Amino acid sequence: MDESTTNVNDIDHWIRRLEDREFDWGALQFQADVDPKYKRAQIRYLGGGGTGKHDDPNIIKAQHFTLSTMLLPPGSEGPVHLHSDVEEVFFVLEGAITCVWADGDRELERTLGPRDMICTPAGVYRGVRNDTDQDALMLVMLGTPRPQLPTYPEGSRLTEARARGQKQDEPAR
Repeated sequence: MDESTTNVNDIDHWIRRLEDREFDWGALQFQADVDPKYKRAQIRYLGGGGTGKHDDPNIIKAQHFTLSTMLLPPGSEGPVHLHSDVEEVFFVLEGAITCVWADGDRELERTLGPRDMICTPAGVYRGVRNDTDQDALMLVMLGTPRPQLPTYPEGSRLTEARARGQKQDEPAR
């Protein structure tokens, strides 16, 4: 079903409820395998987001952008990464997060609380961290239906770990 064939009778197809969402702690498991501080849960609603989980049968297929929420436990972080193809929005729903922008020479940090937002343009390294003792919940939007997988700064162990994980997921030949 797409928007060109949608009518008002299709309303229920376009609704996703929290009670039906999966807190996917494994979506970024390769990161947590490198360092436990990267453990966090993605809760998908519209599209697969930056994790590449576009075949999740429980989401609405993205047509123009993706939308998910991310649960960051105390002390966890989303590592500095780059989306070269798309802007990314972090909108804090609960708790507080520290946003990081980096350019290779320096990192700048800003703290965001409930209903604060940062929009990071394509081509800017970004990351998030929960420096508090409470869970943080944020909305994440990416401005394309199927974003490219992010890259990490040169020398990051995450680039190597993702490559190993993708090889393990490939069917044996």
